[in-house]
Amino acid sequence: MKTLLAAVVMALALAPPVLAQPAPIDPRARTEAIAAAIQQEYFDEAKGRRLAAELRAEAAKGAYDSLKDPRDFAGALSARLRPQDGHFQVSWSPPQAGAPDRPAFDPAKAAAAARRINYGFRAVQVLPGNIGYIDLRQFAHFEGDGPARAAADAAMALIAGTDAVIVDLRFNGGGSPAMVGYLASWFVPSGADIYNTFKSRGPDTYEAPTAEIRGARRLEVPLYILVSGRTGSAAESFAYTLQAAKRATVVGERSAGGANPGGANPVGDGLEVFVSSGSPVNPITGANWEGTGVVPDVVAAPDQALVRAQVLALRRIAQAPLAEPAATEVRWILEALDRPPAVDPAALARYAGDYGPYAVTLAGDRLVLRQGRRPPAALDPLAEPGLFAVDGAPTWRIRFEAPIGGPASALVSMGSDGSAARQPRTLAQQP
Repeated sequence: MKTLLAAVVMALALAPPVLAQPAPIDPRARTEAIAAAIQQEYFDEAKGRRLAAELRAEAAKGAYDSLKDPRDFAGALSARLRPQDGHFQVSWSPPQAGAPDRPAFDPAKAAAAARRINYGFRAVQVLPGNIGYIDLRQFAHFEGDGPARAAADAAMALIAGTDAVIVDLRFNGGGSPAMVGYLASWFVPSGADIYNTFKSRGPDTYEAPTAEIRGARRLEVPLYILVSGRTGSAAESFAYTLQAAKRATVVGERSAGGANPGGANPVGDGLEVFVSSGSPVNPITGANWEGTGVVPDVVAAPDQALVRAQVLALRRIAQAPLAEPAATEVRWILEALDRPPAVDPAALARYAGDYGPYAVTLAGDRLVLRQGRRPPAALDPLAEPGLFAVDGAPTWRIRFEAPIGGPASALVSMGSDGSAARQPRTLAQQP
């Protein structure tokens, strides 16, 4: 009996929690509240009045009467409004008893949240071939000094000596215009007239940087910006601004197309509507990316955009006079990044075997190289038969010496610095 009781208790503990159903809402009242927020806050006053009138007319005809569940209501109104502006969003969260309709901004809470994501800087590294890479997931806000600006400075310091720069915004949904202007200013001359002006019902606001960079500007370095359908808002602004200034090559797919910033407006029953209160105007194009998104200069699938940008950067680097071994290193990396030729696994099998300290095995359709306790490395075939790039080690190659159609007799390990060592196949495995 105790065992059965324990099993029942355990099953109840492991069962997913039963979420309480939200209280039904009055769709007409909530639609009116949304219409009022749009009419009052939307940056384009005439369009705001028109959208509000349309919503009120639709509600009066009963278009939303069946949407008494606030979650259904939020989804339907978002779908209704988003074609009018990419930032329109109606959302719902369970209302807190006694909580104000518009919670006060908590600077400490916001600072803690920004710190936990390292102010948007997910990764900063130097890729093979001396390419600086920044994986930026959010444009964190800052005013004057502070940890967000320090994080940006640290990222730029780490890639200060690179021969090209890639900024990856494929998973960046936006953030602060202050960080957009600050990061963009590293790549253009001081005072460059490239930054957006935000038009609203009130005074204009600007995206131009308010703080001078602390480091050397990268005015000549080739710059590539990666975008995807998830790239939105301030991330789009960064790409659009530097593309319009002909300072960056944008690689990827068309971005989300949400240009107009704004804020959330509570409308009761746990619902709120995001309304755009401004719209950017670029001084070069006289327009923005609302609806259209940022159109890439080089189209690539999101999962291929980084490799495509690396190839573009390395080709640009290779145009400059490079001393050895840098010239060979760049050429080898380019060859390794190109799509490897398809090789029949049966043809690869003739390379498998032991070569002194090296063991080469066939795993599926790839060769794998092992050397003692070192982590195994896949070998990627290159255009020349018997020549392979070592995955993860672009300055290292393996060449197998083998008669046409016969098994390999030796393995040659080669470095881009010209070094080489040959290991005969273990005698017992010789043909």
